[in-house]
Amino acid sequence: MRRVYSIAALLLLPLAASAHHSFLSRFDRQSLMELEGDVTALLWRNPHTYMTLRVADADGGSTDWEVETSSLSVLRRQGVVDTFAVGDHVRIAGFPPVAAKKEIYVRHVLLADGRELLMDTGLKPRWSERTVGGADSVLAVRVGDPSHPELGIFRVWSFVRNGPRLFREVVDPTFDVQSYPMTDAARAALAKFDFATQSPTANCAPKGMPTIMEQPYPIELVQLDNGDILLRIEEYDLERTVFMNGRVARELTEPTPLGFSTGAWDGRTLVVTTRRMSWPYFSQIGIPQSPAAEIVERFAPTEDGSRLDYSLTVTDSATFTEPVTLSTYWIYVPGVELLPYQCAERHQ
Repeated sequence: MRRVYSIAALLLLPLAASAHHSFLSRFDRQSLMELEGDVTALLWRNPHTYMTLRVADADGGSTDWEVETSSLSVLRRQGVVDTFAVGDHVRIAGFPPVAAKKEIYVRHVLLADGRELLMDTGLKPRWSERTVGGADSVLAVRVGDPSHPELGIFRVWSFVRNGPRLFREVVDPTFDVQSYPMTDAARAALAKFDFATQSPTANCAPKGMPTIMEQPYPIELVQLDNGDILLRIEEYDLERTVFMNGRVARELTEPTPLGFSTGAWDGRTLVVTTRRMSWPYFSQIGIPQSPAAEIVERFAPTEDGSRLDYSLTVTDSATFTEPVTLSTYWIYVPGVELLPYQCAERHQ
């Protein structure tokens, strides 16, 4: 029999870590539990949406349950945003906590009118055939549209939810991070890193290069009038400029989190070299990056225009004993646009 709790209220949650490896450790993804009650506060936001549930106890008291679910960007594309509000009575099912803290990661929400909200892609209904969300979206499709090869590289490219991830350590708890060819100094720095207190993206701090390229949302490549290229990234509403004029003096630029990028064409492939990054991490789990790091990226559209193959190679002798190359791809889905990210800090 499913466990069902009566809920009297929903409160705002404390800020939760945005990295998925932290999320995986907090919830039991092998089971679901149910709660039921009234919404008293709700925050539709990136990187995750938050609520809290006040559960009525058998003795007449109540217990507050903190509720977390998918990002605003995912829920917008699922058509779920603003389907319920403060004051609504809801029933929810989600991953229970592994510790004593009263928190739950919600996958299903049943509204008073009988509609069931599926809070991520690929979910099956739990209670009702009247569902909102859950279907394959631009974040879940596997095959791109091959009908527009003439568009070349300059268009919106969509993330593939079930495709290869650039940084496996962010989403795969079985990945052996020690398999990276790290120097002794880098391994020592990683061993000292505490995500709970040193999260590089806490309070909506945007990622730098190369970490930002693992973001799970669409990107857009735009040709500027002067020949340079603008790479628009949905996460954190970031923009990278790739300077195509080889005479630009990179030595005159100050280091920034995204670094200084110059580009050249290798046939149809855009090759981008980035230096002068002030971002101190290779990936957000704490692998360090030195100011001397150099990143070479390759953006290669397939012949039929359905896919954009991508690789990055990081050369950083302070962190790695040899260059490290990672790869992934995006696909073309007509009609997709970048959405405002609207990351919101949690003020205590």
